[in-house]
Amino acid sequence: MQRFSKIPATIVTGFLGAGKTTLIRHLIEHAGGRKLALLINEFGDVGVDGEILQNCGDAACKPDRIIELANGCICCTVADDFLPAIERLLTLDPLPDHILIETSGLALPKPLVKAFDWPAIRSKLTVDGVIAVVDAAAVAAGRFADDPEKLGAARSADPSIEHDNPLEEVYEDQLLCADLILLNKIDLIDSETRANIIAEINALVPRAVKIVPIEKGCVEADLLLGLDAKAEDDLEARPSHHDTEEGHDHDDFESLVIDIAPLSAPEPMLERLAALAERHDVLRIKGFLDIAGKPMRLLVQGVGARFQQTFDRPWRAGEERRGRLVVIGQKGLDGAAITQALTQTLVA
Repeated sequence: MQRFSKIPATIVTGFLGAGKTTLIRHLIEHAGGRKLALLINEFGDVGVDGEILQNCGDAACKPDRIIELANGCICCTVADDFLPAIERLLTLDPLPDHILIETSGLALPKPLVKAFDWPAIRSKLTVDGVIAVVDAAAVAAGRFADDPEKLGAARSADPSIEHDNPLEEVYEDQLLCADLILLNKIDLIDSETRANIIAEINALVPRAVKIVPIEKGCVEADLLLGLDAKAEDDLEARPSHHDTEEGHDHDDFESLVIDIAPLSAPEPMLERLAALAERHDVLRIKGFLDIAGKPMRLLVQGVGARFQQTFDRPWRAGEERRGRLVVIGQKGLDGAAITQALTQTLVA
């Protein structure tokens, strides 16, 4: 019957570090018998997210069913990257029961939804739902939330401001396109802050969209998969800041890839990363570290000055043990200073 019905695809969107990869890994581990396929879009050229997902060890999604796109934001390269990747997934035998698409943290979801209306894939796939993952602690800190009054005052005081903060536009576009919003990391905020964030989101989104508070990306797969939203047929209900544009670019952002020598312990590097993130206004740091004497690789993920670490898997026999970090920030990052700060004197 699958050959005569459309395969559902879920688009998982969310800002940098919101918890998209953690959520998808949880879905893989609790797939409920579904055969999944994944399309992962990274910002930068280190396949950190793909590595995390490939090594979850779950039969629901094998490595040959994971495609990584690291050449840029797929909402900007639909024809060149996204559609060929989808076509590759449609050659799998057996076909997937469900496709999960993790966008980069800078992606706008609406162009991807529009792509499902292309004749080449419309008869084969449907957008089961768009899931927006929100970092509750980051929004509470005001890093990505929009304050209309404050923005209006800034506009009046500075005539050089010609457009909204692009971070706010990306954040809002992801919410406006969503069929379900996951308020992640609620363990990092209090109940009053949670209620305020939910009220702000409800005021922004013009249609009824359920907001689900979660911790550590944990949510039932049956809640996220099977929404049957048919989002490609519902574009008018998903407004965007970029509806009148042909596309958008990410000239306001850049990334660095830095090789890190083996470390004797992780704590000094984590302290250095937190200080660096604040000093250089870094948005996101993610990657792997080699801790001398440890048989497992250390996964590090940071949003602003908040960092998490976990030993995610053993180093493989014959695998080169090396640390690599991706640093993502707004245009103008001092790459030389950041690289020097992360590569000096912390070797094992």
